[in-house]
Amino acid sequence: MVDHPSGHPGALGPVTQGVPRKLRSVRSPVRSTLEEPQPKPGVIQTAAPSSAFHFQLRPQEIARHLNRFVIGQTEAKKVLSVALCDHFQHVRLTEEGHAAPYYQKQNVLLLGPTGVGKTHLIRSAAELIGVPFVKADATKFSETGYVGGDVDDLVRDLYRRAGNDLKKAEHGIIYLDEVDKLATREAGAGRDVSGRGVQTNLLKLMEDAEVPLVSPNDMTGQLQSAMSAMRGGVPAKETLNTRHILFIVSGAFSGMDQLIRRRLLTQPAAEARRSKAGHTSVDRLIAQTTTSDLIAYGLEPEFIGRLPVRVACHGLNEDDLFDVLRKSESSLIHQYERAFAAYGVEVDFRDDGLRRLAALAAQEGTGARGLMTVCERVFRDFKFKLPSSRVKRFAVTAALVEDPATALKQVLKDKASQ
Repeated sequence: MVDHPSGHPGALGPVTQGVPRKLRSVRSPVRSTLEEPQPKPGVIQTAAPSSAFHFQLRPQEIARHLNRFVIGQTEAKKVLSVALCDHFQHVRLTEEGHAAPYYQKQNVLLLGPTGVGKTHLIRSAAELIGVPFVKADATKFSETGYVGGDVDDLVRDLYRRAGNDLKKAEHGIIYLDEVDKLATREAGAGRDVSGRGVQTNLLKLMEDAEVPLVSPNDMTGQLQSAMSAMRGGVPAKETLNTRHILFIVSGAFSGMDQLIRRRLLTQPAAEARRSKAGHTSVDRLIAQTTTSDLIAYGLEPEFIGRLPVRVACHGLNEDDLFDVLRKSESSLIHQYERAFAAYGVEVDFRDDGLRRLAALAAQEGTGARGLMTVCERVFRDFKFKLPSSRVKRFAVTAALVEDPATALKQVLKDKASQ
């Protein structure tokens, strides 16, 4: 599956009263750190000492967990599971006193079109491992000293997501999306403070940096820290080390397939290979991305060097989207089941209806996000009229998806004639 278009299927809030038991969504037994109460930004609190970091998962266990929520992307799950296990096993061993001075952190680069599940993969894995998780778009940041966000804010956000628990924050995951927007393809176009500048600022952060927990621009936080010190309170540690924070970046990298195709066609090779390269699918081409391709795209060599683990996610076709709706525990249909159940209306999703929804979503070309677009269009009038009607149940079939207006009239007519 995919990154759910509206986040977790429970985005509408818990609705259980009057909801048939079979319609209540399955919740993961893993409690997400994101559900913990969040302290106010800019307030540093001294956290109680945390217990040692425990990590005993194996790659296949992580992959099985991801299979519950994300459909397809088998190779991405495998690569990501191995990278996560390598990283957090290293963290655990380090916490236990086993030195590894030459360990290179396995930060991850995910490539793939929008709506294929990149964010959902990372969020689901963070929930399973039990570490805080922060996601941000690369486009919101600029080089330090210029208007825009500072990349150090990512670390401060992680600290707040960890409930101001410094130890927990140092074991978290930072996910930076739309990193392809940092690419600078035109040389000599002046200082690029939101592209090359941000890449430069991320270099040290992705390896081993000490980040102040209070931003120099946060006057409220600075004042509170000073007042706490004046009262003789125990000063909180003022910096957070990023040595054990795993950085995962992703992007759609639109046009990368053309760069790779040209590279393959110009390399010394047999004519058969050149011919094959000219007709290779976009997914297969993206899977062959090399460091030189990423540099040619406009990313800095030093930045790419901090991302040793790379994996491509494939686009979603009609069959994939059908499985997303029917099999995923975080399927969008659970959201609609709860929305209708809140008014005492039971909705029965038939396979032919799900298949037609998937076909229409595939035409949108936005991955799983297309499912939300299609469903909102199909069910808009149903959600408007059924809550005020006496209808208690209706079935979602291919005919309903194809002509919602006619199907709604029939549903209301059938109930009125009873």
